[in-house]
Amino acid sequence: MLTAVEGLISELREVGVPVSTTEAIDAVRCLRHVDISQRSDVRSALATTLVKSARHRATFNTAFDLFFAGSSHPLDLETTSDDEVTDPSGHAGGSTGTTRTRFDLLSDDEVRELVFRTIAADDDLTLRPLSIQLVTRHAGLVPGQPVAGTFAVFRVLRALGVDDLRLRLSAPTQPEDGAPGGDLRHRLREDAADRRIETLRQAIEAEVRRRLVADRGADAVAHSLRAALPEDVNFLTASTQEIEALEDLLRPLPQQLSSAVTRKRRHVRNHHLDFRRTIRASMSTGGIPITPRFRPPHPPKPELIVLADISGSVATFARFTLALTHAMRGTFRSVRSFVFVDGMDEVTELLAESTDIADAAQRIDDVDAGILLDGRSDYGSAFRTFQERWGSQVGSRSIIIILGDGRSNYRRPSAESLADVTGRAAATYWLNPERAVSWDDGDSIMSEYSPHCDAVFECRNVRQLKAFIQALA
Repeated sequence: MLTAVEGLISELREVGVPVSTTEAIDAVRCLRHVDISQRSDVRSALATTLVKSARHRATFNTAFDLFFAGSSHPLDLETTSDDEVTDPSGHAGGSTGTTRTRFDLLSDDEVRELVFRTIAADDDLTLRPLSIQLVTRHAGLVPGQPVAGTFAVFRVLRALGVDDLRLRLSAPTQPEDGAPGGDLRHRLREDAADRRIETLRQAIEAEVRRRLVADRGADAVAHSLRAALPEDVNFLTASTQEIEALEDLLRPLPQQLSSAVTRKRRHVRNHHLDFRRTIRASMSTGGIPITPRFRPPHPPKPELIVLADISGSVATFARFTLALTHAMRGTFRSVRSFVFVDGMDEVTELLAESTDIADAAQRIDDVDAGILLDGRSDYGSAFRTFQERWGSQVGSRSIIIILGDGRSNYRRPSAESLADVTGRAAATYWLNPERAVSWDDGDSIMSEYSPHCDAVFECRNVRQLKAFIQALA
């Protein structure tokens, strides 16, 4: 048990979940007060002591299943010769009942129908043994074969046709014919279908994980199934589901960062001495000014100018960063946002009118912002356009942030245009969503632009973006 707890804590720290030494000790101590034969009780006790954020719970569950991988299913193909599963089916009159069916005698279509009825009825008791049979039938796991568990899960879901299952689950049970509230009912059915499909996926993933751990050991499987935390998800490779999680993560971030920056400015000590208050305070110490008094700090707010490349896969990174910096406009005197591909356009008003990140992206796409000619990345053309139209508006209080990968399709870089603009500004920072080892590879021309910036940062995820914004003041 202690070995499993140590492995769990080590894995959580490896993926970025903060676990202190005190919390590790508390996790072991709390096991004295639960029945360790009850796996759910052990899971709850360890989660209570080790997990401090709701968005880290899924990562904890995955790690827990790896290091506490016991067979909690009542039926296992590897240990029993009875291939029967419970088949939930409706009888006449609306009553329900169950029948026992030999799984190996069912065709693929019959299996899909069985899965549909099981998840439609939210029958978790049937889903557990059913997931075992599905993995045995479709996953293609071979003992000792180095196959990633995620690929085995994909095989099973592809064989089941999850898209068709989702459509059937979200279909109305009776004609609606324009009845009021139809759109709401449709969204509710879609949400319920997504939830049931996710439950099926988790059951299959848990069974695949259990078999891989039994074959290779928890440490080896943890390395292949390790998933990044939401704040560590790469902007350039994020899936649709991960992007939705990023939007939820970024929603409270502007207020948190604005508060942190404000507190930081209030505690700046390089302001002027308040001579009168210092002398008055010295009366209590015989006229000796032991404790100097300072005037309240009033640092000038800088102007923030954001230039964002919205071409290709970089657009996801630009989307989040534009929304984040614009939401922090109260921290700066003003925030002006520009987007570019091979041209340059200001989108400050579009962002102000948008309700969320997706709405802002749609508005920018609708007006073809940032496109001048062929719509292929051309940093040189974009910087020349900015210099000609807005360069004179950059002043000594301006902070410029450039968002992009520096890939310009082998076109003229026009670094002198960037140099002219950055020379007017107080500071210029470049955030690149690619790994630093990829800079200057292929059509990347970061070395042309980096000498004209105060600093260039690798910014591939929310954690790095948050750290940069906090240090900006």
